[in-house]
Amino acid sequence: MGNRWSGMFWSLLFLAVPVLGVATFAVAPSYDIWLPKDVSEHGRSIDSLFYFILGLTGIVFIVTEVLVFWFLWKYDGARTKAPATFIHGSHALEVVWTIIPAATLLFLAIYQMNTWADVKMRRPRIAPTVEVVARQFEWRLRYPGRDGELGTPDDIFLVNDLHVPVDEDILVQLKSMDVLHSFFLPNLRIKQDAVPGMKIPVWFKATEIGQYDIVCAELCGWGHYKMKGRITVESREDFDRWLAEMEARQEATQPEADATAAEVAAVP
Repeated sequence: MGNRWSGMFWSLLFLAVPVLGVATFAVAPSYDIWLPKDVSEHGRSIDSLFYFILGLTGIVFIVTEVLVFWFLWKYDGARTKAPATFIHGSHALEVVWTIIPAATLLFLAIYQMNTWADVKMRRPRIAPTVEVVARQFEWRLRYPGRDGELGTPDDIFLVNDLHVPVDEDILVQLKSMDVLHSFFLPNLRIKQDAVPGMKIPVWFKATEIGQYDIVCAELCGWGHYKMKGRITVESREDFDRWLAEMEARQEATQPEADATAAEVAAVP
């Protein structure tokens, strides 16, 4: 009797996995523990791709778990006295379960090509809006000054406080000063590794005014948890006003700004 209840327990436990899993996904948005709010031009296509893959893998997950439950229930050793039968391999089955996953992955690779190109290949034809240099454990920012060019004496330097104008293409020049970091803007659906020795372009267009998080998505050392910043999306007028204020503040502390410029300029 004990063995019988044990078999029933394990079969019901495996059935609870897909039931509770689907229920969790169903109620998560109501508790604000789902994807962060999308405020980017390309976010909709990224989210659509995510939901498509989630649905596809979710169906496979549910079917697999239900089959596990069915076999545990049907062939419980405490209730089934017939001897077990075995299949010692089937070439046809092996071909089928190799072709189906391969075809699925090929389909996904083709299906996501346009979204990937928008985010990683179709770079806007503009000069860099800002340079972001990752270092343990902060984001160092450099804006071009009045001449509109990076790497000149009038550059403006800040830390962890990125500002961009709304509804405009933004091109970030991403670098790392020390180890591997990952520049992550959850609300803008942007995540890009910052690799030492490389200058990596990152672009986006923010569509809604507000303040959002900048975090590091790569374990980069003991202080990784505190490597946080903010991105402020604002109107062009407010952005120009803020940039002018930062320029005036930097001119008032020019020796400190020159030291920061020298340190950033040393990053390859």
